[in-house]
Amino acid sequence: MRYLPLSLQERDDMLLRIGAAAIDDLYADAPRDALLKGPLDLPLRKTEPEVERRLAALAAKNVAAGAAPFFVGAGAYKHHVPATVDHLIQRSEFLTAYTPYQPEISQGTLQVLFEFQTQVANLTGMEVANASMYDGSTATAEAILMAHRVTRRRKALLSGGLHPHYAETARTLSDMAEDEIAILPPDPRASEDLIGALDSGLSCVVVQNPDFFGNLRDLTPLAEACRAKGVLLVVVVTEILSLGLVEAPGTMGADIVVGEGQSIGNGLNFGGPYLGLFATREKYLRQTPGRLCGQTVDADGRRGFVLTLSTREQHIRREKATSNICTNSGLCALAFSIHMAMLGETGLKQLALINHANAVSLAEALEKTSGVEVLNRSFFNEFTLRVKGSAAQVVEGMAERGVLAGVPVSRLLPKAGLDDLLLVASSEVNTDEDRAAFVTALTEELRA
Repeated sequence: MRYLPLSLQERDDMLLRIGAAAIDDLYADAPRDALLKGPLDLPLRKTEPEVERRLAALAAKNVAAGAAPFFVGAGAYKHHVPATVDHLIQRSEFLTAYTPYQPEISQGTLQVLFEFQTQVANLTGMEVANASMYDGSTATAEAILMAHRVTRRRKALLSGGLHPHYAETARTLSDMAEDEIAILPPDPRASEDLIGALDSGLSCVVVQNPDFFGNLRDLTPLAEACRAKGVLLVVVVTEILSLGLVEAPGTMGADIVVGEGQSIGNGLNFGGPYLGLFATREKYLRQTPGRLCGQTVDADGRRGFVLTLSTREQHIRREKATSNICTNSGLCALAFSIHMAMLGETGLKQLALINHANAVSLAEALEKTSGVEVLNRSFFNEFTLRVKGSAAQVVEGMAERGVLAGVPVSRLLPKAGLDDLLLVASSEVNTDEDRAAFVTALTEELRA
C-alpha cells in the first residue's frame, strides 16, 4: 500500500456506499475486449535509476522532429518559436495567475487575453473572439452546439475535407446530446457539392479551409447559399498561419470561425496542450462558449480588464451554460499573443509567404518525380501526393533514409480506400537541402 492513498478497508467502504460489490463492477459498461485479461508484461519493481535508463533507451529509438528533415502536418505544424516567447511566458505575473477569477490580482493575464481576442478577431475577419478554447477539435464541436442554440435546429453537415479528428470529436458530442450529424465522404480534390447538400433543417455547415487535404476554397458562394436558408457557416482553420495570406473566413461570409492556434507561439509538444480559437459575429456574442475578457474603467477612471462573459458550468447553472467542456488555454494563448505581437501584420504576411513559397518549391520538384502526383490545384503550405503503392510504407522507408516525410492519409482515414495518399507540409523551418533530401529519399523509395 506504499503508493496507494486508500486502505483496503476504505476502498471496501466506498464500494459499499455506491452499491458495487467489487472494483470490476465499475467497468461493467466498458467493452469486454478493451479490458486487460491480466497484469501488464512489466517487472513488478525496478529502482528509479533502472527505470530512467530503460525509458531513455526506448526514447533513443525515436527520431525527434528536429533531428531530421521534417514534413509532417495534418493539423499540427512545426514552426520556429522565437526564444523570446518562452522567456516572457515564464514571468511570474503570468505563471502565478492561473485563472483570472479575481481581476484585481490578474490584470496582466486579463490584458493579454483581451489583446489575444483582438488579434484573433482581426485574423479571422470576425467581430468578436473569446479567450480561447482547449484545441481546434473541441472548438469545432462547440461551434456546432452554438449553431444549434442560435438556429434551434439539431442537425449539422460536415464537409468531407474536415480533419477526421475534428469530425470524430463533433460526432462524439453530438451522439451524447442526441443531435444529428451528416458527414460527407473524404474529398481529396475538394469537388464535393456542399451547396447542393444544403437544406432548411440544418443548423450549420462545417467546412475547413485549407482543408484536411490542403485544398484552398473560395467560400463566398457557400456563405451566400447558407444565408439564404438560414444555415450558419462554420469555418475551421487548422493552420492559422495561412490567414497571413488567405482571405479571412469572416470576409468570405462565415458566421463562426474556429481553429487551432498551435502554429503561432506554440511547439508541437507531443500533441498538446494546444490552443483552440473561436470567433463569431457580435449578434451571436451571448451564445459564445467559454470566457470573454472585456475592457472597462475602475472607480477612479483608470483602464482595467475583467471577465465580461464567463458562461461555463463552473460559473453558472449547468443547464444554462454555453459550454460544459471548454474553458480556455491561458498559457498557450499568451504564447500566441506574444508571438503575434512580435511578428506584427507585416511579419505575419512575410512568414506566410515563406511557408507558401517553400511548399510550392517542393511540390514543383515532386511533380517531376516519376510515380508521384500532386492532387491540389491550390494550397498554402500543405498538399496531398498520390504515390505508387502504400503511402504508409513509403513513409516508413523514407524515415529509414533520414526524412520524416508526412502523414499517410490511411493513418487518419483507415477505411476510406486512400492508402496511396500522403499529406506533406513544408514550413519556414525547411531548407533547400531538406527539400532536396525529401525528393531524393522519395525517388529512392519508389524505385526500391
